Amino acid sequence: AMSATIRLFDIAHARSGDKGNHANIGVLAYTWAGYEWLKAHMTTEVVAAYFASMKPSRVVRYEAPNVLGLNFLLYDILAGGASQSLRIDTQGKTLASALLQMRIGTPEKLSAMTRNR
Repeated sequence: AMSATIRLFDIAHARSGDKGNHANIGVLAYTWAGYEWLKAHMTTEVVAAYFASMKPSRVVRYEAPNVLGLNFLLYDILAGGASQSLRIDTQGKTLASALLQMRIGTPEKLSAMTRNR
């Protein structure tokens, strides 16, 4: 039986970095089917809720279909940014890894979304 949930990293990879006090997280699907799933399910509300403990003031999503990606801009999430923040990850480099750990309901067409092995 298939598990009820998988992790986001099963269908996508990601990179993140800082823009002052804000952070960018780019989530890139492995396949077009995965990108379609991301577009439908990875909303700004989902990402804001996932990072709620870090208190982003707002989350904006940009679509980049040419790279099967979504880019999320999380405002005011770095507690002042690299020069001021007391957080361990002042540049937001680990945010992508954190987001990839998100548990998601197993998509119907999962085999069309995973990397070709």
